[in-house]
Amino acid sequence: MRYRRTMTATDVLAPRDLLRTRLVEVAADLLATKGPEGVTTRSVAHAAGVQAPMIYRIFGDKERLLAAVAEHGFAHYMAEKRPLDADDDPVENLRSGWYLHIGFGLANPALFRLMNTALLTPDGQRIADAGGDVLRERVRRVARAGRLRVADQRAVDLIRAAGTGVVFTLIDQPEAARDESLADLAWESVCSSILTPASDSGDAITPAPAAAAGVAALTLRAALPDLTAFTDAERALLGDWLDRLA
Repeated sequence: MRYRRTMTATDVLAPRDLLRTRLVEVAADLLATKGPEGVTTRSVAHAAGVQAPMIYRIFGDKERLLAAVAEHGFAHYMAEKRPLDADDDPVENLRSGWYLHIGFGLANPALFRLMNTALLTPDGQRIADAGGDVLRERVRRVARAGRLRVADQRAVDLIRAAGTGVVFTLIDQPEAARDESLADLAWESVCSSILTPASDSGDAITPAPAAAAGVAALTLRAALPDLTAFTDAERALLGDWLDRLA
């Protein structure tokens, strides 16, 4: 299913904001149906029922219009993310986020490419950063469960690089010949790199003593921000020791 507008209550916006929203939505629809080459100032203006100079008055230039489309895409992407639930299995929660990312990219290939290549507006960057924060929290929950075997930032970087790389690879393939099993193989590879093994019951398998010390350090490191028994200086020092152990 292609990306479609989900905004409501636009009637409360000022006329200029309403027109800006309309132009962004029109540009997003043209991007989805006609590709990047179909998004010109003339085509957007014509579809929105305004004169082309209006786009320049509102956005400044076409690049800023595209940046606003990317921002709108990030907002839609964030709206699809499941809220974090403390009772969720942390590894399953991480996996669901992976497949949401892949699915969004395959459903919105031109928009996904724009979101990952456009120079973002400040609001767009803020929303994109919020998405990164959700991923970091998912990874921290895996660490707090004793299932993370690498530093949380390394896990975040690997997941983001692998996930976005898989989407770009798949959307560059002809749709009829697309190998969507690549997403499964990539996820398995990521898991083998960042997670401790699990038994058939789903519980973590106890690693060798040296490796166990590293996993324990990562687990405690993830919980460190919530430990109130330490001063900020003590927490920083302990964090440094745990990083060295991990």
